[in-house]
Amino acid sequence: MIDGSTLISIPQFQRAAAPDENLRDWYFAYGSNMNLRQIGSRCSRPLAVGVARLADHRLSFYGHSETGDGAIETVEPSPGDEVWGVMFSLGRLDWERLDDWQGARMDGGGMYFHFPDMVSDLNGQAHNVRFYRMDVQGDPRNPSLEYLEYIARGAKENGLPPTYIEALMKRRADRASYTVPLRANTNLAKFAGISCAECPSGEA
Repeated sequence: MIDGSTLISIPQFQRAAAPDENLRDWYFAYGSNMNLRQIGSRCSRPLAVGVARLADHRLSFYGHSETGDGAIETVEPSPGDEVWGVMFSLGRLDWERLDDWQGARMDGGGMYFHFPDMVSDLNGQAHNVRFYRMDVQGDPRNPSLEYLEYIARGAKENGLPPTYIEALMKRRADRASYTVPLRANTNLAKFAGISCAECPSGEA
């Protein structure tokens, strides 16, 4: 277990103490959507709630994304392990927009599906959340180093535990064989809303 006492707040985002009555619900972001610029470009009003921990799960990478030239993230059950991320309060329309970005469909036929679970905040309080989980098929694969660094950037800007970020960056990864994200897909895929100077590879 990681001591969360060194974690920082998220001053650049509007904070939410609890979901309001306007059909808002909590979303647990553990991958690229931890990047505030990305989640801000995909959702009209994402409210940052705080850092949280998903117990008895591990971060894994499967499949292949041409945009990042590597596998993409999901979580899967793993007793004793933990995944850290950020809780956001999202309204119904933002959930729909995020579903489009994630390729999630209500019939379960998309790349990801909504998965309800419980996470703990820094005070140990439990919260019901939803997150995107992949219907895993095949063997785990390596992400590109550039994509892994992009996820780590979001973890750093939100103040996730340094030891968790360090472990994240020690994961096996392969350097992309071309400049990522692909220029043609920049507005439609993983690295939405980032200027060329902020792309994981340093250029778009």
